[in-house]
Amino acid sequence: MKEQRDNDTVYAIGLISGTSVDGIDAALISITGDDEKPAVRLQAYCQSEFDADTRSAILSLCDAEEASAADMARMNFLLGEMFAEAAISVIKKAGLKNGDISVIGSHGQTVFHQPESKRYLGRSISCTLQIGEGAVIAERTGIPTVSDFRVADMAAGGQGAPLVPYSEYILYRKLRLSRLLQNIGGIGNMTALKAGCSQDEVIAFDTGPGNMLIDAAASYVTQGRLQYDKDGILAKAGRVNNALLSMLQIAPYYSKPLPKSCGREQFGAQCFSRTLSLARRLDVMDNELVPTLTELTAWSIADAYHRYIRPSFKADELIVGGGGSLNPALMEAITRQFEKYYVRVMTQKEIGFDPNAKEAIAFAIMADRAMKGMPNVLPSGTGAGHASILGKLSMPYRAEGRWSR
Repeated sequence: MKEQRDNDTVYAIGLISGTSVDGIDAALISITGDDEKPAVRLQAYCQSEFDADTRSAILSLCDAEEASAADMARMNFLLGEMFAEAAISVIKKAGLKNGDISVIGSHGQTVFHQPESKRYLGRSISCTLQIGEGAVIAERTGIPTVSDFRVADMAAGGQGAPLVPYSEYILYRKLRLSRLLQNIGGIGNMTALKAGCSQDEVIAFDTGPGNMLIDAAASYVTQGRLQYDKDGILAKAGRVNNALLSMLQIAPYYSKPLPKSCGREQFGAQCFSRTLSLARRLDVMDNELVPTLTELTAWSIADAYHRYIRPSFKADELIVGGGGSLNPALMEAITRQFEKYYVRVMTQKEIGFDPNAKEAIAFAIMADRAMKGMPNVLPSGTGAGHASILGKLSMPYRAEGRWSR
């Protein structure tokens, strides 16, 4: 029997700062209907950009060899303040009050992600770290806050990623249509939903670099004037260097068996530094860097489909979300890559969704499920031994009973 919600609409907020470290995405959603197939509607979305100093400080913490415990602790609390401010902003934009909101789900900012076990002090340890203190968010907003989602999945033997596929299964699964959902943030991740699939049949994983290497190349070739390739202008101004592209395509991650996830550790500053060294040896022109790395991202998505999905089923359509979906050059490259598979390519914007809000919406849904004591992850994607209730709860002062439905 389906569990029914109260008649009142539930409002939830999702917060995230992604691997591109651009700023904080905040989405306020309404949830109605039963828990098996809830009706989810985006009520408001806001993005708060980091200033240059804050972004630089966060990126410095992503260098595991150089980051200090003191700076990590300071940034954890500073980001808690900033995430709280983002939540308050999106509440105001929606025309609601803090007391109308049942829960906030905050992914935080990933500064380290090691999904594979490595030896540490005599034991094999996998680990991850997201900062942006949930207790600060709860205290400043007066709203129960669920944060630190990834660790429970890793404790259960999973990779702690990808997590967005849980919400994509709820929102996008169709009985007679097979869909691929591709998010392109700093990292790319794919969710494959075979027509009428069950949760156990969902295939999900990180495809590799999304915007991360493209952003680094845009900053490099413009000497810091641009932080990303706005409207794909740099990609369109040059040509792909096939020699460099071929060398980049042999990176071990692309053929790694599932489950798998990645981050800055694989495709961040060190990867771009190696790419530059390789480009110099191959006499690659500066104006070829962005086009080549744009093509690499498009190829990695198509290769992932060919390698991991197509042997199981043929997709009817690919829906692209995230900041990368706003890059015309990247979308053209993806469309071209998928032509041979007869897969229709479109963006979330084309089907009526805000492409920037996708991940924030996911964590709002996951927080709502956590508050109901329901599993909120697909272990078929993360590789965990079982589904878990992800997230740690921070309760605001005198909030007793507010989250009970």
